[in-house]
Amino acid sequence: MVSRDSWTVTNERFDLIVLGAGSAARDGAGKAKREYGATVAMVERERWGGSCPNIACRPTKAYLTAAELVHDINAEAANRGILVSKAEVDMARLRAWKDSIRRDQTSWVEVLSEQYTVVPGEAAFVDERTVRVDDRELTAERILIATGGQTAVPPIPGIEAVDWIDHISALELDRVPEALLIIGAGPVGLEFAQIFARFGARVTIVNHGKQIAARADTEAALELHAALEEEGIEIILTDGGVERFSREGSNVVAEITGARRVTVTDVLLASGRVANLDALELDRIGVEATPHGIVVDEHQRTSVKGVWAAGDVATGPMFTPTAQYQARIAVDDMFAGGDRAADYAVLPTAIFTDPELGGVGLTEADARARGFDVDVVKHPLSSVTRAQFSTSRHGLYKIVFDRATRKVLGVHVVSRGASDIVGSLAPALKLGVTVDDLALVHHVYPSYSEGLKAAAEQALTHSQKGQAPLGV
Repeated sequence: MVSRDSWTVTNERFDLIVLGAGSAARDGAGKAKREYGATVAMVERERWGGSCPNIACRPTKAYLTAAELVHDINAEAANRGILVSKAEVDMARLRAWKDSIRRDQTSWVEVLSEQYTVVPGEAAFVDERTVRVDDRELTAERILIATGGQTAVPPIPGIEAVDWIDHISALELDRVPEALLIIGAGPVGLEFAQIFARFGARVTIVNHGKQIAARADTEAALELHAALEEEGIEIILTDGGVERFSREGSNVVAEITGARRVTVTDVLLASGRVANLDALELDRIGVEATPHGIVVDEHQRTSVKGVWAAGDVATGPMFTPTAQYQARIAVDDMFAGGDRAADYAVLPTAIFTDPELGGVGLTEADARARGFDVDVVKHPLSSVTRAQFSTSRHGLYKIVFDRATRKVLGVHVVSRGASDIVGSLAPALKLGVTVDDLALVHHVYPSYSEGLKAAAEQALTHSQKGQAPLGV
């Protein structure tokens, strides 16, 4: 026991200290213990298990599946000869079901305590090898920062008077908003827009930029845009955004670039995330960080030897699988000096709307920007047999490939099941699959994946005729 700054501090030593308890933290800690026999301390201030199992992955997707069921009953049942009354959502029962399929905090602590020394509280660096959590000092030769991120609050005048919600509090609502304004048209904004629109809310999305899903292929984003608008979701794309909030009684008025005014009952923020850094006191040890997170190299090393970072707190893609991937790279580097480096060249992603928007590899615009001699083939979802069992027709299969080598550079799908289609293609793109390979491979009929083969066959047909492949 030592006395410091009038504190009585208990010092404990470990092989690895992990700050956070989310996907990156748990994957890193597990690998360190399992493969390297490390003693691990895991520090968490708020949410054991992290965002994915508690909020973003299981609970949000539970709401999405409920919204899809409501939609299919109301939009498709009668068309298929099924006679039912109008489907409506009971938010209390939905919340109860959502909570029943996730582990509670007590259970998380019990499970993690079986493997690691769990330390509840806020961690701050004392030096490069030590963090303090209340009256405990933890020391290790290796520290992994995996504290995640939180909702970014845009600096909009009047926002301080708005009782806004985000992807966390939206899952705890006991009512369906009458009129909901969503700021941001990325995955979070789009998914919650469709959830609440299908639950009965009047939904407006305001986005700064020329397209929804800014990182997606433009044509794919346009297909999803059309599908959402057909369901009655208003989408406002601007070169500015919401310029000011004010209140009119219990309502909120949003003044939008272009002299637009929207009056709503609720506002959901979904325009980005910021890393959880403030409490760590990184300046004390000199870890380099930006507004986008902690700066890391391809091995997840920070600017300070012995300190690594992974997940949403680090610069790079913000997805659960990449958080796990980064943590595994960091642990190999810290214990074995491995030469494995982070590589995001073939990264499948998806937005879990209905239809889903899935992509892997380069968009058409990115491929052209990188100097490839690009060609494209496309096939509409409406021509796929499986899709003809529903009334929805908005969707697309698009293959971006190099004209000379015919190597596939990217695949973009807007369809139900798009996430499964693009996810299964990642190894093929990694191994250099060509558009002709996709055209000649066997496929399942009728399936949503059939559209990918149909798109690829266009490239094969034109090639056999001695013509340049053309999009449709």
